[in-house]
Amino acid sequence: MRNFSWLFLLTLFLYFNVIEVNNKAVAEESSNRELITSFWAASPEESLNFLEQLKEKAPDVETLYEWLKRGPEYSRDVPVGQQESARISGDGTRFPYVFLVPEGYDPSHKYPVEFMLHGGVSRPEWDPGGGWWRRGYESLKQEDRIVVVPASWNEAFWWHENQAENLPLILNILKRNYNIDEDRVTLSGVSDGGTGAYFFAFKQPTPWAVFLPYIGHPGVLRNPQSGGGYKLYFENLMSKPLYIVNGENDRLYPASSVAPFIDILVDAGVDHIWKVIPEGGHNTNWLPEEIPLIEQFKQDNARDALPEDVKWVADRTDKFNRNLWVRIDELSQTPGLIEVQRIGNQFDVIARGVSAFTLLLNPGEVDFSQPISVTVNGEEIHSEVVVQNANTLLHWANEDKDRSMLFTAELNLQTSK
Repeated sequence: MRNFSWLFLLTLFLYFNVIEVNNKAVAEESSNRELITSFWAASPEESLNFLEQLKEKAPDVETLYEWLKRGPEYSRDVPVGQQESARISGDGTRFPYVFLVPEGYDPSHKYPVEFMLHGGVSRPEWDPGGGWWRRGYESLKQEDRIVVVPASWNEAFWWHENQAENLPLILNILKRNYNIDEDRVTLSGVSDGGTGAYFFAFKQPTPWAVFLPYIGHPGVLRNPQSGGGYKLYFENLMSKPLYIVNGENDRLYPASSVAPFIDILVDAGVDHIWKVIPEGGHNTNWLPEEIPLIEQFKQDNARDALPEDVKWVADRTDKFNRNLWVRIDELSQTPGLIEVQRIGNQFDVIARGVSAFTLLLNPGEVDFSQPISVTVNGEEIHSEVVVQNANTLLHWANEDKDRSMLFTAELNLQTSK
């Protein structure tokens, strides 16, 4: 009887001890999830407050990577329907935008995002109220996606540098509160907005899956009098497909004026569709008939955030010098070109006019237990094991706010030893 009593007490002790351990584990898991959610929901500046806590909580870089990749716990208590907001830049400029969230928004579901860029950018700054989209917002509402309609005006053309900063930051603001499918963010534009879509395709493609320029013209980007003056490098269009529409009789940009540009796309092997609307003018009367094909194009072309091959041409290193996981850091001549092919842990680089560059490394694409080899123009410049780093992971997570494009190490390299 005495042995039975001791056995009974020991069983009770072990039972309650297991419960206590399980409760502690559940509480720890909940605390970690709250911390990850706070990190993803914060602005880049606010996120800095969570970096040390995340490094202390995570036992290793691999665990921290999995936490960040899984993402935050999104709330149901967020605005839905038609909303208007504004991003205030560092110099105080107000960048308004309207965004349309499905009424039945479900935070457990990832939503594609469609940016729509309006035309007529040569007018003064807009007052609040969303008047920059003159067609009205009712037709843009969709239950399967979030639609964003930012504003442009005569001091912030779509192809100005302030908009190059603005649009990705608006996207990142939305990512804080809404469960967005980072690999299905599209950029469409009409007239000047179409020209703006070309601009981002040429200069800043990383966040976007596809570009859809409607009744615009890439030649505007080359013209200093139109606020452009950019050099356009067709190699930069190799990374994302385009769906281009022009009207045969467009009074501003007839299809015949765009045809030489299309010929270059064909010769360069750029993935694109070009639709010429017979007798079409400078309008979107053709859009209802084209929508099924456009939607199929979007469906067929999700972003590959970590492709094996990346090519980029840059003529500056303070902006427009990165494509996905490759960044040009120093130029020995202008412009500079870099082509990188990744096969496992082997990176083969062709560099022309580039003296320094960075490769961003994702643990799903390379084996960090083995040496990583980099050759530039046939010469091996690196062959060592690379150590993953929590600071690197958190830096790029904070910079990109992108769960599908996380980097646990970076290689900063010169093109010769």
